[in-house]
Amino acid sequence: MEIDLKSTLAVDFGKFKLQNPIMTASGTFGYVDEFDAFLDVQNLGAIVTKGITLEERPGNEGKRIFECEAGMINRIGLENVGIQRFVKEKLPKLREKGINFVLNIAGSSIEDYVELGKISKANNIKAVEVNVSCPNVKSGCLEFGTDEKCLYELISRIREAYDGFLIVKLTPNVTEIEKLALAVQNAGADCISAINTLKGLGVELNFNGTKISKSFVQGGLSGKCVKPVALSMVKRIKEAVNLPIIGLGGISCLQDVLEFVAVGADAVQIGTENFTTPDISERLILELAEFIEKQGFKDFNNLKEELRK
Repeated sequence: MEIDLKSTLAVDFGKFKLQNPIMTASGTFGYVDEFDAFLDVQNLGAIVTKGITLEERPGNEGKRIFECEAGMINRIGLENVGIQRFVKEKLPKLREKGINFVLNIAGSSIEDYVELGKISKANNIKAVEVNVSCPNVKSGCLEFGTDEKCLYELISRIREAYDGFLIVKLTPNVTEIEKLALAVQNAGADCISAINTLKGLGVELNFNGTKISKSFVQGGLSGKCVKPVALSMVKRIKEAVNLPIIGLGGISCLQDVLEFVAVGADAVQIGTENFTTPDISERLILELAEFIEKQGFKDFNNLKEELRK
C-alpha cells in the first residue's frame, strides 16, 4: 500500500504548516538549493536558512571547523549575504521552487532584530527563527539568550514588528532554561527551537621532538555528542511552557527523532548530520512514514500522543 506522506506526517502550527516534522537546521543547509544534488528539498517539512544579519558578513578568519569525537566545533562567525541580498537573490528562488522555509535572523542589538522583523513582514516571510545566542552590544556583549529580562524585551520588540510565525532558538549554555522559555512565551513567541550549540574548545597539538605547536578552536559544539543535553533541555522546556517545540541536537537516525518527540518535540531539525549524510532528512521522512504504518499508528499526531503517555 502506498503511504500518503502529507496526510500521515502533517504538522499544523496554526500560522505555519509543515507537510512533515523533518526540518533542516540553520547553518547546515545553505540558503536554497545547495543540497539539490542529494535530495528533493521540496519534500522536507521546511529548511531553516543560514543565519541572516542586517549587513553582509564575511565571518571569522582562520580555522573555523574542528572535528571532534561524535561531533564538531564551528566558529564560522555568522558569515552570510545580509538581508538585502537575501531578499533580492535567495527569496525569489525559494518561492520559485516552492520550498517551505524559515528565515533565521541574528543581530548584535535589539534594533537590528526589529529591523529584520520589519523586513521579514514587508516581504511576507511566513516564519522567522530568532538566534538569541548573539552578543547584545548594549548590555556589555551579554548573549540575549542567557538573561530572561533581556530576552523578554528582545522578543517583545520583535513581536511588535513581525506578525508571522515567530520561533525562538534557545541556547543550552544556561543553568535554568525554564526561565528563558517562560520569558519567550510571555513575550509572545509562537514556538521554541532547542538547542543551539554548546560552547566547546578544540585543541590541536603537534610535536616535533621537544618542540610543541598548538592551536585552539573555540566555538559551538554540535553533533551526536550533544544529544543527551538536547533531550534534557527539550524535556525541561516542555514541562515549563505550553508552546510547541522544535527539537534539535545530534539527530542522525529515526530512533533519535522518536526520542525527541517522546520528550516533547513537535518537529525536529537535522543539523550536523547533513554534512556527512546529505540525504538524511529525506531518508528520515520515509523511514518515519514507514514506521507509523508498520506499527499501526493512524498518523504522526497519533504516534506523538502515544510516545508521551
